[in-house]
Amino acid sequence: MTVTVIGEYCVDTFIYCESKRLSPEAPVPVLNPIEFVNNKGMAGNVTENVKAMCESCKIVEFYQNTKITKTRYVEKKSNHMFIRVDENDYSEPFNLNISKSNAIKNSDVVIVSDYNKGFLSNQDLIEIGKLSKLSILDSKKTLDDEIIKSFTFVKMNEKEYDNNKHLSTNQNIITTLGERGCMYQNKIYETPSPKETIDVSGAGDTFTSAFILKYHETKNVDESIIFANQMASIVVSKRGVATP
Repeated sequence: MTVTVIGEYCVDTFIYCESKRLSPEAPVPVLNPIEFVNNKGMAGNVTENVKAMCESCKIVEFYQNTKITKTRYVEKKSNHMFIRVDENDYSEPFNLNISKSNAIKNSDVVIVSDYNKGFLSNQDLIEIGKLSKLSILDSKKTLDDEIIKSFTFVKMNEKEYDNNKHLSTNQNIITTLGERGCMYQNKIYETPSPKETIDVSGAGDTFTSAFILKYHETKNVDESIIFANQMASIVVSKRGVATP
């Protein structure tokens, strides 16, 4: 099976710290770094999730060239994040040429992870969706009906869903609801085995990857959502950006 992942890639850096005192200069804690962890983030995390759940998959990746980094300073004992610093938070445009179009058409599954950094235009999304056999879009944009109809499935979180209330169709939209599970076609799918939430970083990437891989295998939406909920439940019980 060939899976194509398209979207912005970043490096997620977690600087885990200890804090034993407040600064004398301002009412803020003094953080002493004790551990540094780097992960592939955004569309890169989608790829890592696909690898974790489908070792035999051939993966084709289309990312931007600009290096985007997200650095989080986290108190290790409590896992409380004090600040996140983003660098190069933009991207050059995606060029949908003949080579990329052929790769998309020949893929069994296409996953688009659009973080709205300038990489993918609305027209790019429409063309990618139309070229794909089986596709899912996870986008931070305000979308339109043509984009929605171009993809097999569209995954949103609650805030993104609220920002897209203007859409005339939502029949292929899956809305994740955090620890409450998700909603599809007005049906709530509760998380079957909820775990303590330690860190939600990257959980949406896990849900998206797990759902579309299971759907390719089963063609069953209910079974695929249950599986995706289970996988997302696993990663939120871990620190940082994790895979199931």
